[in-house]
Amino acid sequence: MPKLSVIVPFYNVQQYAPDTLRSLRANARKDFEFILVDDHSRDETPAILERAAEDLARYAEVRHVRHEVNGGLATARNTGLDLARGEYLTFLDGDDWLAPGYLEQLVAAIEALGCDFVRTDHVQATARARSVHRAPVGRRDEVLDPRAAILPVDRTTSVDYAYAWAGAYHRRLLDRGVLHFTDGLRTAEDRPWIWKLHREADSFAVLGLLGVFYRRGVANSLTQIGDVRQLDFIRAFDQVVAETAADRDADRLLPKAVRTYCAIIAHHLSEIEKFEAPVAKQLRVRAAAAIRRMPQDALGDVLETMDLRRAARLRRLRRRITTAKAAA
Repeated sequence: MPKLSVIVPFYNVQQYAPDTLRSLRANARKDFEFILVDDHSRDETPAILERAAEDLARYAEVRHVRHEVNGGLATARNTGLDLARGEYLTFLDGDDWLAPGYLEQLVAAIEALGCDFVRTDHVQATARARSVHRAPVGRRDEVLDPRAAILPVDRTTSVDYAYAWAGAYHRRLLDRGVLHFTDGLRTAEDRPWIWKLHREADSFAVLGLLGVFYRRGVANSLTQIGDVRQLDFIRAFDQVVAETAADRDADRLLPKAVRTYCAIIAHHLSEIEKFEAPVAKQLRVRAAAAIRRMPQDALGDVLETMDLRRAARLRRLRRRITTAKAAA
């Protein structure tokens, strides 16, 4: 069994993949396994991966697979999870990179703590600018209860730091069915995943460790493109709310899920100009339907405590629903 499996999906990242692959080589160990998943790239990425896989195989175990059709990031990560044999698992995106020696430190830390998973800070790279983004948990290098870290409702908490690549996960979570993503989600795929992780794992810790470099502003990233795939956040948060409503602590956790969903809807509405016109129309319609599906008591409480600008946007949607019902 490899000590660590690193799952790396790639899709049309010929400009950035060489940096990613060089960083894997700088982290390679004979008992590490690199799973390179090409999600049916249509540029030079497949050729880059073919050459790199041969080179990396001298330093670590390498598994290289190519999807026959593009399935999106969640599906590509699931392919990697299905192939992974490591005692521990982690992720990296095909346009990001790692500091030399980072993975060895990551494995040493989770082994020493003995917990189900660990989270790390990361460095955001926007062009030449660098900024450190910290996981929103104050206590470091200490085993904690992941369920408790979902709250409080009105603060940024661990479930809001949804980056799958910012951490490592014990294989027992994979065996229990906790680590797979919702297949086919194109955006917000990390959101149902991070909530499930915090509801179902038994222990976690946040490390005082930097080493993941997250590239922002990539032209072909879905966060930069205003097409219909962006609206997958609605399906993702519908899942978060539904699963949390069925949880044994729903009375405590559901307000947090609803508040986060509302905040994301308000954020997208504030940037509606970036969407293509038909998609903008879909956003308004589908966001209104999402508001209607939410637990209305929890929604009312959330709107009373949100900042005025975001609450106003959401109340307009809610009024539209009420008006339409009255007219019918």
